Amino acid sequence: MKKLVLIDGNNVVYRAFFALPLLSNNQGMYTNAIYGFTTMLMKVIMEEKPTHLLVAFDAGKTTFRHKTYKDYKGGRQKTPPELSQQFPFVYELLDAMGIKRYELDNYEADDIVGTLSRRAQQEGFEVRIITGDKDYLQLVGDHIHVSLIKKGITDTVDYNVDQVGQRYGGLKPSGVIDLKGLMGDASDNIPGVPGVGEKTAVKLLSRFGTVEGVYGHLDEVSGKKLKERLENNREQAMMSKQVATIDRDAPVALKVEDCAFEESVTPELTDLFHELGFQSMLEKMDVPTEEEDVKASEEIKVTSVDAFSKEQLVSPSALLVNMLDDNYHYAAITGFSVANRTGTYFIQTEAALKDACFAEWLADSARKKVVLDGKQAEVALKWRGLTLKGISFDIRLAAYLIDPSEAGQDVALLAGKYGIPNLKTDDVFYGKGAKRQIPPDDGQAQHLGERADALLKLQPKLMEKLKANQQEKLLFDLEMPLSRVLARMEFTGVRTSKETLTAMGSELDRTLEVIENEIYQMAGVTFNINSPKQLGEILFEKLQLPAIKKTKTGYSTAADVLEKLRGRHEIIDRILDYRQLGKLKSTYVEGLLKVIHPKTGKIHTVYNQALTQTGRLSSNDPNLQNIPIRMEEGRKIRKAFLPSEQGWQMFSADYSQIELRVLAHIADDANLQQAFIDGMDIHTRTAMDVFGVPKEDVTPLMRRHAKAVNFGIIYGISDYGLSQNIGITRKQAGQFIETYLKSYPGVRNYMAEIVAKAHQEGYVTTLLNRRRYLPDINSRNFNRRSFAERTAMNTPIQGSAADVIKLAMIQMQDRLEQERLKARMLLQVHDELIFEVPADELETMKKIVPDVMEHAIQLKVPLKVECAYGPTWYDAK
Repeated sequence: MKKLVLIDGNNVVYRAFFALPLLSNNQGMYTNAIYGFTTMLMKVIMEEKPTHLLVAFDAGKTTFRHKTYKDYKGGRQKTPPELSQQFPFVYELLDAMGIKRYELDNYEADDIVGTLSRRAQQEGFEVRIITGDKDYLQLVGDHIHVSLIKKGITDTVDYNVDQVGQRYGGLKPSGVIDLKGLMGDASDNIPGVPGVGEKTAVKLLSRFGTVEGVYGHLDEVSGKKLKERLENNREQAMMSKQVATIDRDAPVALKVEDCAFEESVTPELTDLFHELGFQSMLEKMDVPTEEEDVKASEEIKVTSVDAFSKEQLVSPSALLVNMLDDNYHYAAITGFSVANRTGTYFIQTEAALKDACFAEWLADSARKKVVLDGKQAEVALKWRGLTLKGISFDIRLAAYLIDPSEAGQDVALLAGKYGIPNLKTDDVFYGKGAKRQIPPDDGQAQHLGERADALLKLQPKLMEKLKANQQEKLLFDLEMPLSRVLARMEFTGVRTSKETLTAMGSELDRTLEVIENEIYQMAGVTFNINSPKQLGEILFEKLQLPAIKKTKTGYSTAADVLEKLRGRHEIIDRILDYRQLGKLKSTYVEGLLKVIHPKTGKIHTVYNQALTQTGRLSSNDPNLQNIPIRMEEGRKIRKAFLPSEQGWQMFSADYSQIELRVLAHIADDANLQQAFIDGMDIHTRTAMDVFGVPKEDVTPLMRRHAKAVNFGIIYGISDYGLSQNIGITRKQAGQFIETYLKSYPGVRNYMAEIVAKAHQEGYVTTLLNRRRYLPDINSRNFNRRSFAERTAMNTPIQGSAADVIKLAMIQMQDRLEQERLKARMLLQVHDELIFEVPADELETMKKIVPDVMEHAIQLKVPLKVECAYGPTWYDAK
């Protein structure tokens, strides 16, 4: 039998948005509503197997019902922009899946669904309606069922005629309209009869059949007060019934056959899932990856050598140091290739490491080298006792500055973009991930030679682009010198105490055991706390807590669910503590123990210099910028990081509120600038302005709210986003933001001007001319355009702050060498620099570190640096 599934698009998307936390993809676009809707859609398709499918949407705020009752749906809060921005992607998703969508001016989704369900019923279809709105129960009939979303987004209750009767005391589905007429509907602002609830309405309708029947036998209604209410609100009851009635004969241009559906995975759908970051969806669909069909170049002659002659190593040369693993602290070098005017050469690793001529050339700063990734090459060679100097051009850094959205691109793809064709990517040549290996036919010499030759050809092309963008100084004065500083820091590493980490692991085990027993005591039974199924049964069946969301396997016990249950039962806080400490132990205690280098006893992280679109550094293998500091147990992890020399100290220097200071400079806001010039606590100053109180009346809560506004403004936060962050109403949040912008008019002007400039130029820049392109800034898609506008506001601030600390790192390393200090820079963590310092250099460092960092760049407000030191990183904070 043919089956038509009709989905109330607006209702389901709304429910998805509020059921899931405010998720976003790696570009920062909000995706929670899209994700929830997609999850529901895929479940429906899998379970219902529809031959026909339609998603109906409301066309606008005004419908024919407003003529009958002008306050219909009045009082509803404005749709959060975080949700509005996601609707275009929902439409794009449906189009990519080949699912019909429809809206009709002056009508609601209800009327479209009502009309098509009736037509389909007459044509012999089975009809299934998916919604969270009980109004749709009036449509239930022979071959028409309604699946009413109960909780979350996928937990539904199915209704046929009998089940509607069981739900409403024997009423027929058509009686749902009469029910609304009497009891009203607060969600749609339908008044009904004041004081008449569902129980009374059902009782009246069970006896008299309809609203009209009730009023036809009003003298038979028992209860003086009830009779008075009914008498005084006759017209309102009739009107409410009329407004609640779904139009089943709306002028819908679609035929049922137009909704034919056949499940398929389209390229448009996979592209959209990639863009949205829906990796789990892609895995469920088992999307095949197409093999790249790239022809090998036949033009480049590559000569394999066992040793180099001086004549072969001329200047400039391209140098490629090749590894299959991204972590170059441990990775094996598979070979070297060199390209220059004399030819293109390949040398095996063992031969290269023994070649004195090659080693001498590497260490000669006068002999210029074009490299793919200078830091990677320098550190990898340093681990093998070789020195690399004379890097004149770094291809990866140059390409990153020209277009940060293509960070880390394979040489072959980069070459193709600049007109150098026919290179194979590493993924094609070596394979992907753990399967990477040198092919048995040993074509590696040709492959690496072609890549080295491509580096040489890319250099002038990238240089031309840098000049056009006025970014030469950014490459040669900032990023390339920083690369040398980072290479030194990475190779130096930070000493990490196995004993401290092991002791912390044991301490966490003891704490976890105590919490575990507390949880068992609260639950009244022992169970596996790490089992979502068992935990769900304890929370939602034994303890009778409200089940917020269900999954295919049972109750959801995800973090967002438990957060919503805080305060309902003391067990929730302990479960969240248990999970946090468990993650702390596995990810950080056990995780850090695994990456302590066996030869040095240190951790050597890898700094990603060409990854983020704002210019900020990130770190991995391990990520030392992400050690948790909110819990004391997390902060204690830093106790494991020690100086590498006896009697030395760990020394921390942290920029204070650098992004807000950059904002004050860029926005040129006199009030914000004066607050910093006067040395005021900026969050207290903002609280005074927002709440209109003197300094002495600013409470800690006011300051916390002001802090959320200060940092939220930088990221283009909305009233909804701010309300969620600090737990206030959207109206209050909107007033906070408006008062803030009135207090700091320069910030308001900056936000408007930078967005206007971005619309015109298509990109924004930092103080040092770092660019970020915004391809969606003029998109018709509201979500894409809004995200691009928020990015336009934020990038000059965050990117400039990143540039400042990079400048400080270069100047700091120069100063250490000028002063001939033994102190070493070890880590950069966001706005903080960490050093290890001999005791007799502490006083000197206390003077020169703030001096360098606070004068790294000249702003209209002073930069401020806070320093601390101690025997461990923990003590230095």
